[in-house]
Amino acid sequence: MPSLPRLSWRLVGAAVLAVALPFTATGCGGGGSGDKLVIGTKFDQPGLGLKNPDGTMSGFDVDVAKYVAKELGYPEDKIEWKESPSGQRENLIQNGQVKYIVATYSITDSRKQKVDFAGPYLVTGQSLLVRADNTDITGAESLQNNKKLCSVSGSTPAQRIKDKYPGVQLQQYDTYSACVEALKNGAIDAVTTDEVILAGYAAQSPGAFKIVGQPFSEERYGIGLKKDDKELCTKITDAVKKMEADGSWKAAFDKNLGPAGITAPAPPALDGC
Repeated sequence: MPSLPRLSWRLVGAAVLAVALPFTATGCGGGGSGDKLVIGTKFDQPGLGLKNPDGTMSGFDVDVAKYVAKELGYPEDKIEWKESPSGQRENLIQNGQVKYIVATYSITDSRKQKVDFAGPYLVTGQSLLVRADNTDITGAESLQNNKKLCSVSGSTPAQRIKDKYPGVQLQQYDTYSACVEALKNGAIDAVTTDEVILAGYAAQSPGAFKIVGQPFSEERYGIGLKKDDKELCTKITDAVKKMEADGSWKAAFDKNLGPAGITAPAPPALDGC
């Protein structure tokens, strides 16, 4: 076989290196020196996924994500966090920008056409947040009287309002924190999303808000990952099962959501991959 010129070998070597490099960012074989595991979560949901002023991450979703990472061989200092707004989650997974997402990510049939889920690791329900002095919003039905309701673009709660409560004036923002700010200044009448998310915001501003009515859905949070990656899905599922069994799941719930007045439920049974 004739030998390639030295320059050609250099080009071949560069091409091999270019192909290999993306995998070091999101590999799952264990955290080697320099390797990072890129995980998606929310940055603006207190009690679940929050980027603190000092740059650290906190919340129940963050603790679940870190436990899974540890079981995959990645200590906390090998994690790179990627903000994952509701409307961008499928794209972030499909484009390989994250290895998995733990971000109040409800498992739905339409999403399962695009990504896979390990879980559910938490079950909650859609509810309503209003200002503490509000007396005329008592549940979902009372929104039909031309109330202005805020939720997030691309979210399951927003779609449910469109489908089931067409008489509501639905405002869709990019983040729930923007919705809460609009509620605070009177631009909208209520915010809707899952109860655990609303509880986090209520706890962050004591006395300013209250949750009203009963939850009117069942949301099953899953860990989103690339479709048909059965090996990773199985590893994540095994990690969450271990977290539930050794008490770490309840400890994380109590630490992050207990201050909002929510009692930890029994951990949900996980579906197979």
